[in-house]
Amino acid sequence: MSAEPSAEGDDDEPASGALETWDRIKHTERFVLVSALVFVAVFPWAFTSLPLVPNNLLAYDQLARLVLIWGIFALGFNHLLGQTGLLSFGHAMFFGGSAYATALFANHVVADPLLSVVVGVCFALLLAVVTPFVLLRLHTVYFAIVTLAIAQMLYYMAREPFEGITGGINGLGVDRSPLFGLLELGADIPGIFGALWGTYMYLFIAAFFVGVVVFITRVRKSPYGLIFKAVRENETRASFVGLDVWRYKFAAFVISGFVAGIAGGLLPMETYFTGVERLHWTLSGDVVMMTVLGGLGTVAGPILGVIVFLYFEGVVNGLDVIGGYWLLSLALAFTAVVWKYPDGLWGMITSVSSRLRSRRGDQ
Repeated sequence: MSAEPSAEGDDDEPASGALETWDRIKHTERFVLVSALVFVAVFPWAFTSLPLVPNNLLAYDQLARLVLIWGIFALGFNHLLGQTGLLSFGHAMFFGGSAYATALFANHVVADPLLSVVVGVCFALLLAVVTPFVLLRLHTVYFAIVTLAIAQMLYYMAREPFEGITGGINGLGVDRSPLFGLLELGADIPGIFGALWGTYMYLFIAAFFVGVVVFITRVRKSPYGLIFKAVRENETRASFVGLDVWRYKFAAFVISGFVAGIAGGLLPMETYFTGVERLHWTLSGDVVMMTVLGGLGTVAGPILGVIVFLYFEGVVNGLDVIGGYWLLSLALAFTAVVWKYPDGLWGMITSVSSRLRSRRGDQ
């Protein structure tokens, strides 16, 4: 009789060891890189295979690319709110500012996609370096309101005083030449990969997406990332132990604006257009909703929130019966998820996964 418990314990040890090994692996940077590569490889097919989506990749290939662009934006926003607890309602200033800088450079200097995006990112980075000298003196709701005010100021400047440059409410058409004068990004990829990914533009955006995921993960796991979390948990205590809280908040803000600028620069290259709506406060509200819906403070959560948001906006919106109520449906889904799982959809997934694992362990 005494041999039976021993046998059961021997059976449990390999399973427990496998789970511990998996827990170690899934938090490594190499695993994040491989996961990001797998995600961008299969995402267009997986996204168009969702319920209520016609099985026609070509009809939704742009939507798949927009998910990656907005995913970059959400990761940038999440780095500020999720890591340091600073809520910005004006992140459209980086997104829209980068979009306009990209468009103007492409139209008046060189229309190369990569150079244009780099110029847009530099403009967003400049904004992210300058604005904290005003913003980081503020706390809580005051910080959020002033970010909103700055973004709205840029919106109205682009709409009327600088209408001759920005196109005002009509926006700007954007030129785009072949990448390095060699590769037309709008061309279809030949073979089976073309059926999966569509055009080279998807690969162009996917390269930025993977780079941002790896970059954000590296920052999160660095000593800087740990200090960001310490500032979020208790800013006063962090200052008492000798940390320059302002400097770390400044660094987090700059990183967030930099990543948001990448997304803003990619969008006009994808759509051949940019307009003042990309500076509007509602765009900032959208990225807040995407991030909170998916799960704050994680890498996968904001991306998942973007997928759900754009699924409702781009797919459910076109359905015959409930299409006119897509925003109401999204609001109800958002409320239900956040009410039950404050950590968002990713928190829901990890919670359910933990319960299943604990039940298996009990058995």
